[in-house]
Amino acid sequence: MPPALRVARRVPAPAELAEIGRAHGLDAVGVTAATPFATTRRHLEHRRAAGLDGGMRFTYLRPERSADPTRALPDARALVVAARSYRRSLPASADATAGHGAPAPPAGRVARYAWDDHYGPLKDALGAIARALKAEGWRARVLADDNALVDREAAYRAGLGWYGKNANLLLPGEGSWFVLGAVVTDAPLEASPDRVPDGCGACTRCLDGCPTGAIVAPGVVDARRCLAWLLQVEGPFPREHRVALGDRLYGCDDCQEVCPPNRRVDRASPAPPASAGDQATVDLLDLLAASDDELLDRHGRWYVPRRQARYLRRNALVVLGNVADPTDGRVTEALRRALRHDDGLVRAHAVWAARRLGRDDLLVGHDLDDDPDPLVRAEVAAPVERR
Repeated sequence: MPPALRVARRVPAPAELAEIGRAHGLDAVGVTAATPFATTRRHLEHRRAAGLDGGMRFTYLRPERSADPTRALPDARALVVAARSYRRSLPASADATAGHGAPAPPAGRVARYAWDDHYGPLKDALGAIARALKAEGWRARVLADDNALVDREAAYRAGLGWYGKNANLLLPGEGSWFVLGAVVTDAPLEASPDRVPDGCGACTRCLDGCPTGAIVAPGVVDARRCLAWLLQVEGPFPREHRVALGDRLYGCDDCQEVCPPNRRVDRASPAPPASAGDQATVDLLDLLAASDDELLDRHGRWYVPRRQARYLRRNALVVLGNVADPTDGRVTEALRRALRHDDGLVRAHAVWAARRLGRDDLLVGHDLDDDPDPLVRAEVAAPVERR
């Protein structure tokens, strides 16, 4: 277009975009330049080479892409980065008894970010910011829960918070219970003036509080030990970490729960109440009795490897072995069904759960030593730490 015919495009002020974001439920909004994250790329490549990724793909898959916003939007000049809180209080405890005085069924715990869909509202709010930019003639693309961008680095550069030693981003006075996302745009937005200085100091509570020692150095997580990641990995759940898994069915919040900034926030301001749809625990017996379609329909928001319900059953059986009452007839029946399951992965974890609960009697009559699946035979031969 000849210069005389070009129409000047208004560049929205960051405060204007932040106001739009807050009106749509965002808690913090900042702006940073869309320049490559060179240091972040090196970290991803070095940690992947050292095996610390544990097979995780996500932003590790193509660091040259996830650490360069211009790969998501050519000629990008800015990132509008946002945080949305998912801090909620625990739902009211389940009744101590089920119908007819029976004890409550064993339950698996769910990490807070997965109680409900928090990324949906985040993306909606970022979409409102993107529409405002597009209305002025700029290009804009929403990136949230996406392997196209290392969102924590974007948020750090935009001045939203600092990196905790558990590798989470902490917002000053607000803690780390946030989901993060960004809008990448070719609009020449003014960047936020300052980055947030480190607020952890000498504290090492997250390192000390990790149940498997997965935080191997400040800001460095070995995914091969991280329970949250191991619950999402294909294959058998690592035998050496099954007891440490405890009652965690999906995700792990330990490093955030022991974090002093998070605790200070809770003391200063009680967490908002859980919503009616928040699912902090899952009935393990109900999960193990459900069909594949039912499980994926109920838990489709979670990352389930290859969208295969067998991994939900695998996780549930490990938790069952850690928390269930071995004398409960319902638990006995669930284990018997799992030991007859047509999937060897399920049968193998049922063997472990039964032995962990001291119910080796349930294995009699299944001819497990000659099971066609080597996973089952390996479980029968392996030592088990009894409850």
